[in-house]
Amino acid sequence: MTDQGQGGRVIRTLVVDDDPVARRLHSRYVEGVAGFGVTAAVADGQGAVGWVAGGGIDLVLLDIGLPGFSGIEVLHRIRTISRRPISVIVVSSLRDRITVRQALSGQVAGYLVKPFTRAAMIERLEQFRSEFAAAPPAELDSFGQGEIDALLRRGAGLGPTTPAPEGRARASDSRAPVRLPKGLSEPTLAAVLAALDDGAGHSAAEVARVSGASRATVRRYLDHLHRNGAVDVSHRYGSRGRPELLYRIVVS
Repeated sequence: MTDQGQGGRVIRTLVVDDDPVARRLHSRYVEGVAGFGVTAAVADGQGAVGWVAGGGIDLVLLDIGLPGFSGIEVLHRIRTISRRPISVIVVSSLRDRITVRQALSGQVAGYLVKPFTRAAMIERLEQFRSEFAAAPPAELDSFGQGEIDALLRRGAGLGPTTPAPEGRARASDSRAPVRLPKGLSEPTLAAVLAALDDGAGHSAAEVARVSGASRATVRRYLDHLHRNGAVDVSHRYGSRGRPELLYRIVVS
């Protein structure tokens, strides 16, 4: 069903789930609510990011345990590549504290824990439809140079008049704490941060390959940065085995 809802707009929805039965079921739920239309249904994170990058998506129903990279990584990439605010409702069986907190930090519009009833989905969609009609998506606001400089200073932990330490790159090294624990060095920390400086999520093995340090050494630095809130951790789910941890620099 693609009848226009409040405000005369169809909410173009992307369904993302690696389970084909769940994709079909959730698509039927969406199509059964006035004002919604399913633009596409995909099985992995790469497909989800591709559809969002192409434009024309208002809402993503996002599973977390996806092959390739996790729904948390999809959420991060959506926030990075989209010029418009894309709303996300998580639909997942995962309810552990780390996953839920990571999803909520990505400003999701809802989090439905599987299994849920059709009524629960419809209720959440109708609530979203009301909010969507009240505040339709618009182009993201732009920052001025002064605002960007202020954000950089806050992210680096520098005061308004405090210069960055001489000889250190502002884009990555300025995120490093002034005092390092025993056994950690500033040059290696700078190399680890530089490997993460593209804003994407990377595994410890990837960081080790780029930085030139051993994986064990890199893990010590990543653990230190995570404890201090300088990097965020998400998961990449493969076809089997334990999920791989992905590290990303936190932008304040």
